[in-house]
Amino acid sequence: MKASLAPGLRRIERIEVDAPRTIGFLGEEMRVYSTPSMVKDVECASLRLIQEHLDDGESSVGIRIAADHLAPTPLGQWVEIHLEIKSVEGRRVSVEAEIRDAIEVVGRAEHIRFVIDVERQRDRLKAKSAKYTST
Repeated sequence: MKASLAPGLRRIERIEVDAPRTIGFLGEEMRVYSTPSMVKDVECASLRLIQEHLDDGESSVGIRIAADHLAPTPLGQWVEIHLEIKSVEGRRVSVEAEIRDAIEVVGRAEHIRFVIDVERQRDRLKAKSAKYTST
């Protein structure tokens, strides 16, 4: 990790609310930004924020997210994800997110990511996969 990975870092990403990001079970006229899409968008934006401050061979994985979806955003509108790193404790990075559309705050989330060594993680996954094939 680079020394630049520190509390106070911020990032804003704007995302178009397209059909795959919406719920469909209430009918076409009520397609709105879905909670699972909001969670995924927060996670992906957090990854991009942190990745800029990691060394080669490092990445981060999400280990916890708590989200409140507060208001609907209709299909065809946009949301902005406002991120801020709140703490860095060893390899554990806490990110706070506020999700806004053109009218109001539509969500808030707290997300924790863990910085990993990609090669070491690959080795752990291979070892675990081998256990599945031997049983």
